[in-house]
Amino acid sequence: MFYELFIAKRYLRSKRQVKFISLITYISIAGVAIGTAALVIVLSVMNGFESEVRSRIIGFDAHIKVKTFHDKGLDDYRAVAEKIRGVPHIVAASPYIFNKGLILSNGQDRKEGVIVKGIDPQRESQVTDLVKNVNYGTLNLGMIEKEGERPLPGILLGYSLADRLVVGLGDKVTLLSAAGLNLSGMGAMPRAVQFRVAGYFETGIFEYDSNCAFIGIPEAQKLFEMGNKVTGLQLKLNDMNRADEVASLIEARLQYPYNTETWFQVNKNLFSWMQFEKWIAFIILSLIIIVAAFNIVSTLIMVVLEKTKEIGILKSMGASNQSVMRIFVLQGIVAGVVGTAIGLALGYLLCWSQLKWQFFSLPADVYIISALPILMRPFDFIAVGLAAIFLSFIATVYPALRAAQLDPVQAIRYE
Repeated sequence: MFYELFIAKRYLRSKRQVKFISLITYISIAGVAIGTAALVIVLSVMNGFESEVRSRIIGFDAHIKVKTFHDKGLDDYRAVAEKIRGVPHIVAASPYIFNKGLILSNGQDRKEGVIVKGIDPQRESQVTDLVKNVNYGTLNLGMIEKEGERPLPGILLGYSLADRLVVGLGDKVTLLSAAGLNLSGMGAMPRAVQFRVAGYFETGIFEYDSNCAFIGIPEAQKLFEMGNKVTGLQLKLNDMNRADEVASLIEARLQYPYNTETWFQVNKNLFSWMQFEKWIAFIILSLIIIVAAFNIVSTLIMVVLEKTKEIGILKSMGASNQSVMRIFVLQGIVAGVVGTAIGLALGYLLCWSQLKWQFFSLPADVYIISALPILMRPFDFIAVGLAAIFLSFIATVYPALRAAQLDPVQAIRYE
């Protein structure tokens, strides 16, 4: 193996010794390096965006929700919270109400469908990061006074929703609910409750910022005529990756009619799609390495043609077909390993530079974040490196077989 590696390294050198390696070999190594660097950079950027989306979605919502089948509501959420108090990894719990309604503003000139969530503001801050996303106003869902007008309960609106409604802090809005329609001589009348805008929140997730509104639990119970019920309990864990495990423990302890819903179940389609996008990007960018691998094939075929006489001499001296094959396989692998190492180092350096100096900025009003996010994962670097080396190995098979099948007598006569 030692002499085979030695000969492989010698064959990599330029015939005229102008440079350490021939031009075509240099291009092959550069192609592998560029493809490898592009792969790790793109995967790191996609990891960064996924991490940003994950943190914003999970920060806005709970790790686990405890509800009843058919969403009939919890009569006594305090008793349920007490039952699950000893379940490992639970650090906080908060009641919530979830329903849909219609919101009106500016004398009912503008209206929008809205997802309404009733919360306890103090407990909510222990379970989610909603308070961190309040960019304007406060999370004051109690009675808000305005000079010359009667006090009204506060409501927190998504920034995009407030923009479409054309409402500012302190303006009045009306929430309408179809729950418990009251029949009168005028027909079916929806339940209506007036609120005063206490603030806006902005998560960067369009679905939330354009469709959600938060009110206090007492007002939500009144709006949806739920009495003393709440929709369920939302829980925060010290490790969100244990959500499935903790959810199973909770269901085993509470039994029917209670069930649970984890953050991953709620957002399964989104995260599955993001993972699918990563694989598509991996496959597409791997084409760069495949093109570079074809260059390796061309390089080795040219070397075989150039070194045909030397191959014949080696075989006449006793070198086996396997030894000749190993010479050219090692030659291709060396080129692949060098290109892969350069590409991984270059990719890491560029990702690290972006993390440290943030050369590539983003418009914060569009993406919420001010710079291209980067999250480097060791698995991605290992997977890309192994894939690049494997493709380089595959590229050596045909030239190596061709070299091994040369007849020594004919090879020595070759000019």
